Amino acid sequence: MQLKPRSDTASCASYGIGRILAVALLATSLALPMPVLASETSELPEMLQEKVVQAQQACSEFENGQFSLEWGAVTRIDLDGDLRPDWVLNEMFFACSSAVSLYCGTGGCMSHFLVGDSLASLLNHGWNVVDLGPYRVLLSDAHGSQCGGINPTPCVTASTWDAENGIWRSTAAAWEK
Repeated sequence: MQLKPRSDTASCASYGIGRILAVALLATSLALPMPVLASETSELPEMLQEKVVQAQQACSEFENGQFSLEWGAVTRIDLDGDLRPDWVLNEMFFACSSAVSLYCGTGGCMSHFLVGDSLASLLNHGWNVVDLGPYRVLLSDAHGSQCGGINPTPCVTASTWDAENGIWRSTAAAWEK
């Protein structure tokens, strides 16, 4: 039995929809954070390896603690809109056997964002990346003091990557009453 390709419009439409869904799934996979197994830190870019080594040393120096990276410590996500996954190292998922709060405090935890060869770190309680018009925007839940309040004061930051200058850009809104 020989299979012949169908030429009716239903199969063309389903092929088109299938292709659209495949492209959408690929784009979604680049837009959503993808936790990476962090057991092999030698696979991390050098700048992030240095952050892990510093964290290991701090843990070891505090009552000879044992350091580990938990699931979610390393994330791959497109931060700059070039459709290639960048790197994020989240200290929220660092663990030290001798000090539960060694890496995080009331201000939050450090996240280290690596875009190309540029590393920038941000103290936060959590973050996400969204698309806003033509921009990828890094949203973070910040300590209330960054918004003129105290710890429980609601406060968020929004930053976008400026590829030409290799820096994150953000502003404080000037609200009018």
